[in-house]
Amino acid sequence: MLPTASTTSRTVIVLGLAQLLAWGSSFYLPAMLAVPMARDLGLANSLVFAAFSWSLVVTALIGPMAGWAIDRLGGRRVLMASSVVFATGLAALGSAQGPIGLFLSWTVIGVGMAAGLYEGAFATLVQIYGRLSRGPITGITLIAGLASTVGWPASAALQSELGWRATCLIWAAVHLMINLPLYAALLPRQRPLQASAQAQTTPDEAGEPPGVRLAPEQQRRAAILLSATFALTWFISTAMAAHLPQLLQAHQIGLGSALLIAALIGPAQVAGRLLEYTALRHVHPLLSARLAAAMHPLGAALLLVLGAPLGIVFALLHGAGNGILTIAKGTVPLVLFGPQGYGLRQGLLMVPARFAQALAPFAFGLALDHWGAQALWLSVLLGLLCLAALLALPGGAKAER
Repeated sequence: MLPTASTTSRTVIVLGLAQLLAWGSSFYLPAMLAVPMARDLGLANSLVFAAFSWSLVVTALIGPMAGWAIDRLGGRRVLMASSVVFATGLAALGSAQGPIGLFLSWTVIGVGMAAGLYEGAFATLVQIYGRLSRGPITGITLIAGLASTVGWPASAALQSELGWRATCLIWAAVHLMINLPLYAALLPRQRPLQASAQAQTTPDEAGEPPGVRLAPEQQRRAAILLSATFALTWFISTAMAAHLPQLLQAHQIGLGSALLIAALIGPAQVAGRLLEYTALRHVHPLLSARLAAAMHPLGAALLLVLGAPLGIVFALLHGAGNGILTIAKGTVPLVLFGPQGYGLRQGLLMVPARFAQALAPFAFGLALDHWGAQALWLSVLLGLLCLAALLALPGGAKAER
């Protein structure tokens, strides 16, 4: 028997809140703490960000192992362990005295991110709901999508009042006192493969597409295309997150207006996820992913051709597309390959994406330095390649109910 609606709501709220705190205390931490951290340790800002980039490399390397552990041990146990790892890394970061301690701390946090961010949460949901995971996956991204909205002000306020070291220690305590108990309360507790088997239903039984049956050669091709899609998507989103205000200024948009436009990305991501949860929920996940992949190159091309007045349109299209693609990262592999071995497969598919994330701020920064506003054509090209990869995937030719 599948979990009830009330149990599903509880699971989504638990995972969504825990993911919000996990993202806010890891991925979004350097934006607020890097400068005071570098100043206090006598290091260049770039070195602090290099340590963060290194943590993304660690996440890429450890991700497949974390996914395998979720498949074998269950998501609940691995997520609980990730809270302890996060707390250890953050406590070590708050105690770091130099570059060695800095890099070691971010190494531990990178292990926590491999097991405790979206990939771990998505794999846990797939174990519970199988092919019916699309709605719960969308639900937790709606909550966790506010991670920067909550995490940045919280870290900034704590840093201002108590300093960056105390901020890291407080975030470590959050993982032990909030996230760990939340994961411990996560239901159901049955064996993961049993839960997944229960959730494999037909369209007539559950109103969800049963997935595309792929031959082994098609599976390999689909895996390569999906891995490329995720790498391109995460390169673009990370590059925009790091450089969007500067990029908008290169398009003759003033600093104040550029910051206001950049601030629209978060609400646009939430709006995109709401669109996925409502209007697109009965459309094949691959179709909604293709629609989302077209949004960034369309918005960027409009800004490049028509100039500053289209800055807001670009930000809204980019944010909405990125929000939907975050969900597609969990739902498209599920519908193409099924729930068995989902955790390991997700870890493998995301390896290139994590490396792309680590490279994006530096690489796009070089493009911006050399080409100025025209650097946006690079993201247009990458976005079109992402769309082409999704169009080459099998399935999704029509909406399925």
